Amino acid sequence: MFGFGKKKKDADAAAEAEQGTLAVAVESDEKEAAADDAPAEASFAEFTRENGPFDITEQRTGSSYIDLGGLMVKSNPGLNLRLEADQKTQQVIAVTLQLGEGTLQVQAFAAPKSRGIWDEIRKELSESVRRQGGQVDINDGPFGRQLISRVPAELPDGRKGFRIARFVGVDGPRWFVRGVFSGKAVLPGESATALEEVFRSIVVNRGSDPMPPRDLLPMRVPQSIQDAAAAQAAAAAAAQAEKKPTLEVPRRGPEITEIG
Repeated sequence: MFGFGKKKKDADAAAEAEQGTLAVAVESDEKEAAADDAPAEASFAEFTRENGPFDITEQRTGSSYIDLGGLMVKSNPGLNLRLEADQKTQQVIAVTLQLGEGTLQVQAFAAPKSRGIWDEIRKELSESVRRQGGQVDINDGPFGRQLISRVPAELPDGRKGFRIARFVGVDGPRWFVRGVFSGKAVLPGESATALEEVFRSIVVNRGSDPMPPRDLLPMRVPQSIQDAAAAQAAAAAAAQAEKKPTLEVPRRGPEITEIG
């Protein structure tokens, strides 16, 4: 299933922590969680990129993958895909993947050849979330160091609460890919495990063109989806046209003169 959405232009804003995340009630006696952002050398030692996400030179792709340009997503039964577009430019800037009750938003960026950028981006996200009055936990996860943000929010029933999101990041060859887990995929469990496997299977196509670090890798709508959308729009227009009454301009017909 495919869809299209609109999103803010600033892809690095920590306000993204609020997008599509799980709302949870806050108890009055809840204590603020402390962020334990350890140095890079203390990062999760067991994680290696041998299990993905992959570079286009490392992984074979075929018909089982949906080509979005800078990112390639493997098809999965029950996986819904939505492309997020900038409101002004209409350029695709992110892909949101939903599987069951969990959601994963993925973006890929250019990065320096000599070093990774996840450590510094994680710190910037932490600072931005705190400026919003939010809380941050940084711990070890399946992809190394991960950030869990809690941003204050009002729940549908009017109670005070917060929205939770889990940020992960992986540095690759001249690229960086970030995933934001929300819904039931925030916490360990079946939903999280399923979407983590989706994230691992992602393939990044950085390309050879020079790009400033942190620029989003160009993404596009697959031609097959464009064709399907165009066909659907044409069918809808035809169905609408059939419902409208047609109005013909009266034309003078043959005249009959009665004799007798």
